[in-house]
Amino acid sequence: MNEVTHYLTKHGFGHFSPKAVLFDMDGVIYDSMKYHAVTWHDSMADFGLDMPYEGAYQYEGMRGVETIKVLAREQWHEELSDQRALEMYNRKKELFAKYCKEHPADIMPGIHDLMEKIKTQGLKICVVTGSAQHTLLDKLLSDFKGLLKAELIVTAYDVTHGKPNPEPYQKGMQKCGVEPWETIVVENAPLGVRAAVAAGCFTIAVNTGPLPDEMLLREGADLIFPRMTALAQQWDLLYPSGCHAESATHPSATDE
Repeated sequence: MNEVTHYLTKHGFGHFSPKAVLFDMDGVIYDSMKYHAVTWHDSMADFGLDMPYEGAYQYEGMRGVETIKVLAREQWHEELSDQRALEMYNRKKELFAKYCKEHPADIMPGIHDLMEKIKTQGLKICVVTGSAQHTLLDKLLSDFKGLLKAELIVTAYDVTHGKPNPEPYQKGMQKCGVEPWETIVVENAPLGVRAAVAAGCFTIAVNTGPLPDEMLLREGADLIFPRMTALAQQWDLLYPSGCHAESATHPSATDE
């Protein structure tokens, strides 16, 4: 596959041997971004900050406190303290929890089928999210019983730096016990794609939001799909059991 060859060349790896798939959560596992967009807009308006609905998709993956600091820097030319930003983010979390209680977020079509295929292939499944929203985090293990394990979930509480820093995906790889050339990431957000690429992972973007494909490709996505069902349908063609791609022009990554 040309995309794998390009990935190996880009990172200087000698082979690609998937052993784990790391999923973002919002917009990938749950169709929850519309709720994030509304509650980000409404909660920040309470404090006099403007967060456009599209901004929720633009900043998706970044820790909430960091997002608020960026907005304050841009609009108020002010550096907020962690405490102040957290107070503001708690308002967003409160509104989001209310929205989810009234309108539970749907599971993204195709994600169950995809995870079942991945499990059948013997690959580990890990969730890597910048979220600190217990409303959705608590749903993961019940909604994906037998597919997800608590010890293979990375949240905002597990990292110091959120996306687009590679730390969340590095943490996910650490929990799975895999190297970058053994890892596939499934993302829907530009900052998440940037983080996964920076971590050295083969990165699949699924554009489930309103942003143009170009924003995801510009961040370095190796493949892009228009919806999760399309990725699920083509998974066996892309990554048949025992997938192992090599490049003759680079030494084996295990020998570096």
